[in-house]
Amino acid sequence: MKYLFFLSHPAHFHLFKHSIEKLNKDHDVKIVTKSKDILSELIEREGWSYTNVQQKEKKANSKLKILVKSISGLIVRDFNLFKIAKKFKPDLMIGTEWAIVHVGKLLRIPSIVVNEDDTIATPENKFFYPFAKTLLLPNCCDTDLWEKKKVSYSGYHELAYLHPNNFVPDINILKKYNINNPYFIIRLVKLTASHDSGKFGFENELLIELIKILEEHGQVFITSEKKLDKELEQYRFSINPIDMHHILAFAKIYIGDSQTMAAEAGVLGTPFIRFNDFVGKIGYLNELENKYKLGFGFKTDQQDLMIEKIKKLLNTPNLIEEWQKRRQKMLSDKIDVTAFMVWFIENYPESVRIMKENPDYQYRFK
Repeated sequence: MKYLFFLSHPAHFHLFKHSIEKLNKDHDVKIVTKSKDILSELIEREGWSYTNVQQKEKKANSKLKILVKSISGLIVRDFNLFKIAKKFKPDLMIGTEWAIVHVGKLLRIPSIVVNEDDTIATPENKFFYPFAKTLLLPNCCDTDLWEKKKVSYSGYHELAYLHPNNFVPDINILKKYNINNPYFIIRLVKLTASHDSGKFGFENELLIELIKILEEHGQVFITSEKKLDKELEQYRFSINPIDMHHILAFAKIYIGDSQTMAAEAGVLGTPFIRFNDFVGKIGYLNELENKYKLGFGFKTDQQDLMIEKIKKLLNTPNLIEEWQKRRQKMLSDKIDVTAFMVWFIENYPESVRIMKENPDYQYRFK
């Protein structure tokens, strides 16, 4: 069989990495990308060949320019992907990218959209989900929506690459960077995507206050997509991206405005504090926070509550042990997402029928 994966973000490299490795053994797999942060670097480290259908563009600085940039970028991706798919003739296209559903519709190639952001947080889903053949979503995502197209499973994207079957944290990685326990990771993202419009995260004054509190208990490292003030630059942590999950796994607390890294911390059993205006709008993070108590979300008008919670965590006895117990509870409910995804793709579209008739079939992939 021929499979085409469209990777449009570094998180998607991690999401599909193990699936691509497994499928590559018996099938013809093509990887298509667009330029985004360190995505190309991650793919090249694996020695994979890929085709980039959209180069990096200049940043947009207004809502109108962001909209125009999004539309023009989509047209470019659609056009270039159309040419690739027409020549490659995949049996199935997989990804989170709008272009696969448009091109799939035109060329009559089925597409599986693998997503975990709820439509309330990313309303553009309303415009591109109808073109998809199948939506593969966690069962806590977009509940009661898209039922005809949706196949739900008990897991998160992060469990495709951080499930114990696929990832074991290596404490020796800490020595590589002269890190000593305890330590704290602060993650700052740009929040410049179209769906980030009007959403905010950390300001410098708050960061400085947090660092003063944390430094009394251990080392503080900031990993940031954006420029830092001189006062904060000394805390910047530059590492090989491939080591980040090992370092995150042994951190005492993760604090940040990144959705993905908060979820990664949660599934690794690292207490997380999420601080942005998406709080309450994303199902998989709501579940990690409210059902499994692996982290806490605070909106940007809840700074005092966040600081109070951080102080409470810092003074919690046996914090790491308690969070590992909570992690085990979560893992006992969830599946190995990679194992499930490989089965789902190789047996598509029969796998859709099986999951619709017997959703518990997924628990074979624990």
